[in-house]
Amino acid sequence: MSSAPADFRSDTLTRPDAAMRAAMAAAEVGDDVFGEDPTVRALEVEGAQALGQAAALFVPSGTMANQVAIHVHCRPGDELICEERSHVFVYEGGSAARLSGTQVRPLRADDGFPAPEAVRAAVRADDVHLPRSRLLVLENTHNMAGGRVLAPERFAALLGVARERGLLVHIDGARLANAAVALDVPMARLAEGVDSVTLCLSKGLGAPVGSLVAGSSAFVAAARRARKAFGGGMRQAGILAAAGLLALRDGPARLATDHARARELAAGLREVRGLQPLAPETNIVMVDVDGARAPSLVRSLAAAGVAALALGDTRVRFVLHRDLDASAVPRCIAAATAWARTA
Repeated sequence: MSSAPADFRSDTLTRPDAAMRAAMAAAEVGDDVFGEDPTVRALEVEGAQALGQAAALFVPSGTMANQVAIHVHCRPGDELICEERSHVFVYEGGSAARLSGTQVRPLRADDGFPAPEAVRAAVRADDVHLPRSRLLVLENTHNMAGGRVLAPERFAALLGVARERGLLVHIDGARLANAAVALDVPMARLAEGVDSVTLCLSKGLGAPVGSLVAGSSAFVAAARRARKAFGGGMRQAGILAAAGLLALRDGPARLATDHARARELAAGLREVRGLQPLAPETNIVMVDVDGARAPSLVRSLAAAGVAALALGDTRVRFVLHRDLDASAVPRCIAAATAWARTA
């Protein structure tokens, strides 16, 4: 069995393989701020097509992709609506308020996706005392809900309510490729009719850096201006875009393996005393730990060469990705079993 660390903390931990490194080394480059990097242009064209949008913009991170979209869609004093554990609300450093003067109205939904009636009720009345409800943000897959998938039918219902109530719609699609693979539909199907959508190339798809944000040509023109203001203008970025192209073209085909391994891990951990894994839909396994012992479990796993992420005292997150070898899941189950015997 491998002695290399088995790191389940995130799918951002993937490293470019030999083919990706070769593509980066050979990339044709230019100054992207001047619009002269042909590899970046190729990535943006292919990304837009994959996401079913008119245009796309390459940015350094998923956080920047989301925040550029919010900045374009909203004005200071506006309000966006999202589920209360959404990445844009919890894990982006308060950027909606800090960078765009946009406040957040969070809604609770166990699976990460608010009910249409909850969205309808959250939209503010047209009153000068109130912020203007401007944007609905949906995260697909939803990280903190355990990689849950927003199916097209539910998405269509939420999109319909948003349009009825005059809201723009943004999809935080950091792991949209995982959702598409789980549902066996194109990514474009999961972003039909939206005003903007993102895709992270540096999570399970395997690129070292970068995300795409896509929408109409007018949206992307405004997004390019916001990217510059946020410090995201890059120069010879084709070196990174070459990796992004391989991630976009080849990465989705590898995700089904991650999903299968997530199911295998959940099944094994379900047999461990004191652990209750949520049934995974994609590559994320959330495990509830009895007795507020999540930090204890993480420490014990680390001693056995297995890394995971404690989310407070009662939950641990495991994320499957391409850089985990075939021994990682059985090693993790064995280490968790050993912890249960001594805990």
